[in-house]
Amino acid sequence: MQQFQVPQFIEVEDKIFGPLTTKQFFYLLGGGGLTFLIWFFLENYFFTLLLAAPIIALSAALAFMKVNGRPFIDLLSHSVTYIFKPRIYLWKKTNTEKQKTEQSDTLIRTGLIVPKVTKSKLNDLAWSLDVMQNIRDKEEKSQKRNM
Repeated sequence: MQQFQVPQFIEVEDKIFGPLTTKQFFYLLGGGGLTFLIWFFLENYFFTLLLAAPIIALSAALAFMKVNGRPFIDLLSHSVTYIFKPRIYLWKKTNTEKQKTEQSDTLIRTGLIVPKVTKSKLNDLAWSLDVMQNIRDKEEKSQKRNM
């Protein structure tokens, strides 16, 4: 029988640029490039440091930080999606829902508890009743023959 090799460690990215993966390298390259452009156009070390520090921190977080075992870019993208995605939460209690809750409250107070029956439970019950009916019919026929 022919054996096939199963790929393993598929979650681990290849280290292409020294100790860095491709994504890490480009995150750091982008952060460094933006920092260089800020320094080139401002030529003031204080303002360069003031503007470049968040960019450097973001690029380092994108490259190396993991939150709950997932990359920081996932957290960032999910956060942006959550902020900009429209959310509408509507729930109005209708009269039928109020009646259902009132009925269940009265049943619980009176001590009558009616179990909820789903379609699959109902089918199982019907099947078992049919089987039991067939067994009873066979027993009755066999008793009549024996008499």
